Amino acid sequence: MQYVIVGAGPAGITAAETLRKQDRSAVITVIGEEPEPPYSRMALPYYLTGQIDAAGTWLRKKAEHYHSLAIDLLQDRVVAVLPERKVVLLDGGRQIAYDKLLIATGSRPVKPPVPGIDMPGIQHCWTLRDGRNLAAALGPGAKVVLMGAGFIGCIILEALHKSGADLSVVEMEERMVPRMMNDQAAGLIKQWCLDKGVAIHLGSRIEAFRENTDNAASMAVQLDDGRSIAADLVVVAAGVKANIDFLARSGIAVDQGILVNRFLQTSDENIYAAGDVAQGLDFSTGEYTVQAIQPTAVDHGLLAARNMAGGNQAIHRGSVNMNVLDTMGLIACSFGAWMGADGGDFVERHDPGRYRYINLQFDGEYLVGATAIGLTEHVGVLRGLIQSRIALGAWKPRLLEDPTRIMEAYLECTQPLDALCRSG
Repeated sequence: MQYVIVGAGPAGITAAETLRKQDRSAVITVIGEEPEPPYSRMALPYYLTGQIDAAGTWLRKKAEHYHSLAIDLLQDRVVAVLPERKVVLLDGGRQIAYDKLLIATGSRPVKPPVPGIDMPGIQHCWTLRDGRNLAAALGPGAKVVLMGAGFIGCIILEALHKSGADLSVVEMEERMVPRMMNDQAAGLIKQWCLDKGVAIHLGSRIEAFRENTDNAASMAVQLDDGRSIAADLVVVAAGVKANIDFLARSGIAVDQGILVNRFLQTSDENIYAAGDVAQGLDFSTGEYTVQAIQPTAVDHGLLAARNMAGGNQAIHRGSVNMNVLDTMGLIACSFGAWMGADGGDFVERHDPGRYRYINLQFDGEYLVGATAIGLTEHVGVLRGLIQSRIALGAWKPRLLEDPTRIMEAYLECTQPLDALCRSG
């Protein structure tokens, strides 16, 4: 059996390793277009701050790991998939045949159509190459503008701040991490950043990048309200988009990402998709969406590989939308339907002086969503109760009274012989 995996990120590597466990004699080829060993983008902030070197970003720490599993790593770019011939076409014209194909090409950063965005000194922080360029440009006193305060922006915010840069953040939405936090929680993150000396501009759009004429810095970042921010460096973190352009003539069904079924199988029975590129089932909403987060990528890679090797035995039950964010030491997380369910109950506790916040969202007797800041011990518990779909019974009113008792609720409700969560 010939397995080909396009994409050498967490989804692709997890799938390759799983396929090797499932099929000892298979030929497994992983194609990644970056000239690096497979690595984690989530490690780039630690690389920027010098906490790790480039090797510290690698998904698997031993260089011989893939060779020991007889996984062939090929550094090239796939420009087309030809399902009728069961081959993928590489940039140089070479073709590689497959029996089963996994597309795990991930996503790429969005480049907003802002005048001047191609000026020198404006870049993303998405690849190791980007990381090297940023590390060389950062330094004490450098005037840095971060375009975007979403999840990706806030991940790299700490690294930019630690460099000693004079940092300004521009976000077009009215709150930070708007797809992860409500107003109360996002307000805490904003105040935390302000207290650390970071300038935050919310509800602001960048209209243009221009050369600076007053020698304060190399660039002027023009905002839509007329203000201008001097910058030596601009880091763009304005969202991501699934890498599906190379599938334009393949016949594979796509929308925001590649459409997949409950087996992570595409519209072609021999082709599967996983990770940021797959538009898969959302556990909380029942809708098919793209979840560009690493835990979902790993789950997808594992399940897709099992089905590729075993004939669609493993059903995807949906991925729980989860985000855990460290913003300069302030830990924030959100899980599931953190924005709430129609007609559902909720409870929140807000302690701005201590940077503490918790919000629980219920649908009947079930916990369906949660948000927490500064409460790191709750991270696994919140996800566990949401994903397990355990009826809380008597524990729901207790949590509505005191949501910080979530650990007690979890321990009692996950005991198989305990009646509290079933009888009420």
